[in-house]
Amino acid sequence: MPVYRESGSLEAVIDDVLGASRDMDVETELILVDDGSPDKTWEIVERLASSHREIRAARLSRNFGKESAVAAGLELALGDAVIVMDADGQHPPALLPEMINAWRAGGVDIVEGVKIDRGSETLFSKAGAELFYLIWTRLSGFEMRGASDYKLLSRRVLDAYLEMGERAVFFRGMTAWLGFTRVQIPFEVPERASGESSWSVMRRLRLAVNGISAFSSFPLHLVTLAGIIFFLFSLTFGGYTLILQITGRSVSGFATVILLLLVIGSLLMISLGIIGIYLARIYDELKGRPRYIIAKVLGAAEVVPISNKNV
Repeated sequence: MPVYRESGSLEAVIDDVLGASRDMDVETELILVDDGSPDKTWEIVERLASSHREIRAARLSRNFGKESAVAAGLELALGDAVIVMDADGQHPPALLPEMINAWRAGGVDIVEGVKIDRGSETLFSKAGAELFYLIWTRLSGFEMRGASDYKLLSRRVLDAYLEMGERAVFFRGMTAWLGFTRVQIPFEVPERASGESSWSVMRRLRLAVNGISAFSSFPLHLVTLAGIIFFLFSLTFGGYTLILQITGRSVSGFATVILLLLVIGSLLMISLGIIGIYLARIYDELKGRPRYIIAKVLGAAEVVPISNKNV
C-alpha cells in the first residue's frame, strides 16, 4: 500500500483492511510504503506498525512517486500472493475476500479490480482518463479501460514483474504486458476517506506520457508518417507552382508561404519533442539509478529490496 499525505484517514483505512483480512483465514502481512510524506503520515505508520504485528513499513528518502512506492512494496513482499491497493479508501477493503477466493479457486494468476464508476471525479478527469486508456489500448494492444492498481498477483506473476528492470515503471501497463490468466472484479469507487487527491494535471500528464512511451514506439513512427505526408504534399504543391510559373500565371503567395512555414515549423518542433521523450527514457535507463531509496524499514530490517542491493 503506497502512502502519501494520508495522515487524516490512514488509521481508519488500515483498520478496515486488517478487519477484512482477519475474516479470510489467511496469514497476512500489510506493507506500508511512505513515499516521503511531508505531513505526519510516517508518525502514524510507526504507531500502527508498533501496535499491529501484521504491519511492515518502509519510508522512502524522498517523494519518488506512487509507481516507485508500489515497486518498493512489491519487492518487499514475501507472500504467496500480493494485493496492491491505495491508502485513500477508494479501493474498498470489502473486496479483499472476493479477490482472495478467486485466486484460491485455482487457475488464476491475476485478480484485478475494474472501475465501473470513477466516483466523484471531475468531468475533466474522467474524460482525460478515458482518452488516455483509449490511446494506450490502441497503441499497446492491451485493454485497460476501467483499470486500476487494485490487483492481486500470484507469486509467479510477482517474480516475473521483479525481473523487469526498467527504471520508469508503470504498474498497470507492466501487469497487462505480463499476460497470465486473470479475472476481473468490478467495483464502484467510493469517496476518499479524507483530504484531496495529490494527482495534479501535470502529474497525470507525466504518468500518461510515461505509460505510452514505455509500451509503444508508435509516436516515433508518427513522425516518419508525417514527414512522408508533407513530402508528398511538397511534391504536389511544388509541381503546381512550377506549372503556374511556366504558364505565366504565378501570383504573389506571401500568406501561403508564411502559413506553410508555420505548419512545417510546428510539425518539426512537435517531432523533436516526441523524439526527446524517447531519448529522455534512454538517458534515464542508462544512468542506472535505483527506482527509489529506502531511508527506514520497520518490521523487516533484514529484507533488502532488489533495487537497493547494489546501492
